[in-house]
Amino acid sequence: MKTLATLTVMATLATSALVAETINFDDATPGAAPPGWTATKTGKGEAKWTIEKDNTAPSKPNVLKQSGQATYPVCLKNDTSVKDGFVEVKFKPISGKEDQAGGVVWRAKDSDNYYIARANALEDNVTIYHTVKGKRTEKKRTSMKVASGEWHTLRVDFRDNHFIVTFNGKKAIEWDDKTFTEAGMVGVWTKADSVTLFDNFRYGGKEKSTE
Repeated sequence: MKTLATLTVMATLATSALVAETINFDDATPGAAPPGWTATKTGKGEAKWTIEKDNTAPSKPNVLKQSGQATYPVCLKNDTSVKDGFVEVKFKPISGKEDQAGGVVWRAKDSDNYYIARANALEDNVTIYHTVKGKRTEKKRTSMKVASGEWHTLRVDFRDNHFIVTFNGKKAIEWDDKTFTEAGMVGVWTKADSVTLFDNFRYGGKEKSTE
């Protein structure tokens, strides 16, 4: 049973097919970076992205853990190119004096250019940004309870220039922007000294119908 790579669901529409994929990291080697991902950072410092065993994981046994310290640790799924679709992850903030954050990235060109939505357990809010040439700019935020030491679900649906951020099943933010209009990579993100666990990373996009 393949667990790291994929769970693919295809819903055929009149003119397109919606393809979704779930990655739960359970076939990856603990202690190593996830295969097929670029484990990196935006800015300075040293991010540390590793597969680890965790008995609280939504899908046991493995999670993706960020335990380094960098301006913005980011981990991008290499083979992704999504223009319109969604990205979702379950995350658990563990610790951090400066930040306890978990986020999702979409339409990424590279580790310096992307959209990001994140939830922060120290600030109890959900915020959306764009990062351009390594500079992150806040666009909109909403106050919501983000408990440390608990698993949460963060999702962004994006189509054209319209984005909807959902946190634990509740709509948090709607925002429109045209900074990045082309397809790009999806991934996960933290900030500063956040120690954060990630599991059940899901994303999907529309492909042209072959009919």
